[in-house]
Amino acid sequence: MDKGKILTVAGFAVASAFVVFLGHAVSTQGSSAAVNEKPMAGLVVAFEKYCDKILPELSGEADEDGDVADIEEVSAEPSAQAAVSSVPASQDQTATATAVETDSTAAGNNGTTTLTGDAATPAATEEPEFKLNLVYDRLGVVKVKNYLNVRKKPSEDSKIVGKMTNNAGCNVYSIKKGWAKIVSGQVRGYVKAKYLITDDAAESKAKEVATRRITVTTETLNVRYLPSIDANVYDQISADEEYRVAKENLSKSWLDQYISKYVKKSQLKGINMDSMYADLDNWSLIAIDNEKAFISKDFVEFTYNLNRAVTIKQSEGSSSDGSTGSSSTGSSIVAYAMQFLGNRYVYGGTSLTNGTDCSGFTMRIYQHFGYSLPRTSGAQASATKSVSPGQERVGDLFFYGSGSVSHVALYIGNGQIIHASNHRDGIKISSAYYRKPIKIGRVM
Repeated sequence: MDKGKILTVAGFAVASAFVVFLGHAVSTQGSSAAVNEKPMAGLVVAFEKYCDKILPELSGEADEDGDVADIEEVSAEPSAQAAVSSVPASQDQTATATAVETDSTAAGNNGTTTLTGDAATPAATEEPEFKLNLVYDRLGVVKVKNYLNVRKKPSEDSKIVGKMTNNAGCNVYSIKKGWAKIVSGQVRGYVKAKYLITDDAAESKAKEVATRRITVTTETLNVRYLPSIDANVYDQISADEEYRVAKENLSKSWLDQYISKYVKKSQLKGINMDSMYADLDNWSLIAIDNEKAFISKDFVEFTYNLNRAVTIKQSEGSSSDGSTGSSSTGSSIVAYAMQFLGNRYVYGGTSLTNGTDCSGFTMRIYQHFGYSLPRTSGAQASATKSVSPGQERVGDLFFYGSGSVSHVALYIGNGQIIHASNHRDGIKISSAYYRKPIKIGRVM
């Protein structure tokens, strides 16, 4: 993303053991997110049953209709001048409704367990229980250079129904004739087994690459400049995205340093500092792309996450409401952009293959089709025609930020965007309303 509010983040130590523990406590709106603790030297992992409805169906389903999927490896660095690749005809609906103003109440959160895990935490301090966002009998972890295509049938000629980036996780049901039957998120089918790490090696890999993240347990949630409900709202985030934890446990000394470096005096007005410091156990710092903001733990759930497959089902030549109002150029732009899924994020970069930031990504994509866009996301917002929410179509640009534009993404249809997000995730697919857009812009 562009230059702007990029805040440093304190790392937290990654534990060495990887022990499976099924089950987790789910918070609901108006209640505290409960995360249990257990003294241990290593790591306890619990698995969120986000695909409970899919697993029983898939494990016993008949294959008479051949409704399966495959995954094939795609070149790590497609040329920026390469021909547009074939793109599936449709894409699953995952968009959220218009954001609803929601605040979590930090006060009185007696049910929330204080979590640990910062690098500065003494070794004798209890480790938190960690939950992985995947349930499995046999774990599979994707090993490719950028992404894999999930297909409807075990054939490289079959329809693409999803995509998985490197290190994404899945449940493996069987492996036969080089194809593995899997489920990942809402995507299920067959993948080429040679692109999966499985069994003990997969569990070791998951321990290495899983990221500590939060999931919002309400439709939308306000995040703030400071860990206080009296602080100004920084942005709104949704339940359709998982957000990386930048610092899970806050301390007064750490917050004092943070305020001195990144917070304006005007942002402290109206905040009871004593109350804020007393309530730090109920707040964490998260990353939204490369920006940082504070969330209350009342309406979020903590897990260790592997990326999951994203669905590709709705026609990428159609608008958000399913009509066919967009041009063939828009479909071609989306098809071209999808080639770079999983590639690197580099701050200030403009290379689709070697690394780019958010505006460098959209600039280069449009440049390939003869359109000239300014270099920064703010300038791109000014150079595009405004579009009302609900009227967006493939190829439009979504702009985000706090007060001013600081991030841009390309709309690919059915409530989804592709964007160069951050160093950890690279070029990824998200819900278009994973945060509240400032503007939707049209280039063509």
